[in-house]
Amino acid sequence: MATLGLIRHGVTDWNEQYRAQGHTDIPLNAEGRRQAELLSERIRSEQWHYIYTSDLSRAMETSAIIGEVNGIEIRVDERLREMDCGQIEGTTEQERVNQWGYGWSKLDLGIEPHEAVVKRGRECFADLAERHSDQNILIVSHGALLGLTLKRLLAHIDIRENLSNTSLTLLHSGEPRWDCSLYNCTQHLTGSPSSFI
Repeated sequence: MATLGLIRHGVTDWNEQYRAQGHTDIPLNAEGRRQAELLSERIRSEQWHYIYTSDLSRAMETSAIIGEVNGIEIRVDERLREMDCGQIEGTTEQERVNQWGYGWSKLDLGIEPHEAVVKRGRECFADLAERHSDQNILIVSHGALLGLTLKRLLAHIDIRENLSNTSLTLLHSGEPRWDCSLYNCTQHLTGSPSSFI
C-alpha cells in the first residue's frame, strides 16, 4: 500500500488577493516560503521517498524548500498542474461579475472542465501509487486539482472543507477504495490538533 502525502503549495500574492491563478505562473510570497519551511520542519522525522510536483513555480518552490531541508528527490509531473482557468485567470470574483455579470460561471470562458481535472488527478495518483507501492510519496500541487480529485476518490466521506496552503492530507491506496487518515492538516502553521477523518 502506498501512502501519498498531498500538499497544497504555499501562499502567493494572488491567493491573498483572491485572484484565480490557474496556469498563470505566480511565485510564492514571503509568507508562502515561511509556510513551506514550517511544513519541512514538521515532516523532518518522517520517511518520505520522493516528492512529485506540479511544474508551476509556486508548487516547485514549495517542493524545493521541503526537498532541500529533508534531502528528498524531486520529480516534476505536469499532470499535477492546476486547473486551467481560461479567461478568468488573474481576476477576482468582483472583477468577473463586473465584466461578465453574475452568471459568469455559466459562460464558456475557456475554463478546464472539472471532469478533465479529476481525470488527470486520478490517473496521476493511481500511477504513482502503483509505481511506488509500499513507499511514502509527497505530492505538491494546487487547490482545485487536489480538492476535486479528493472529493471523487473519497466519495464515501463528506468533504466540505477546502484545502489550506501547505496543508498535509494523507491518502492511502488500497482495494476496494482509497482511504484518508488525515485531511487538510495545518498543525505546523497553527499548533492546533490534526484534522482526522
